[in-house]
Amino acid sequence: MIRRAREEDIPALTEIYNDAILHTTATFDTEAKSLEDRRSWFAEHCGCYVIFVAEVDGTAVGYASLSRYRERKAYERSAELSVYVHRDWRGRGIGRALAEETLAFAEARRELGMVISQVTAENEASIRLHRQLGFSYCGQLKRVGEKFGRLLDLNIYQKDCTKTESSDTR
Repeated sequence: MIRRAREEDIPALTEIYNDAILHTTATFDTEAKSLEDRRSWFAEHCGCYVIFVAEVDGTAVGYASLSRYRERKAYERSAELSVYVHRDWRGRGIGRALAEETLAFAEARRELGMVISQVTAENEASIRLHRQLGFSYCGQLKRVGEKFGRLLDLNIYQKDCTKTESSDTR
């Protein structure tokens, strides 16, 4: 089941994200986050910024968020999509379901236009998902992140979520 995140999900979301930090290159964060940090992050998700959770048997097994893309006023119509799935639940379509729900939310919001994703160039599953969801590849930043002793490239993707007459009839 996909639903809006609740405050009681924060420990599970923290565990999922910290696993990605410590064991993958899906995020360029390098130090585990505290519950306090994640509570602050959670509080930033209101209005057009949202967190959706995939729940199985009462437990959050993945999440997707739309977050503020940049602090500057000119970026306020853009949001950044992030998707993380617990390692035991990857490869089951949960990330796709979360991303689809989150994009549908973005498309319904008049204050949002563009959804942006930054994906480590070696994250083939995420790249494939973004292509399937209709994101456009915008380019690659070479060797901008260092993790696990390696320099990593970052791919930038975007999807226009502005409703138009043609998109309303799909």
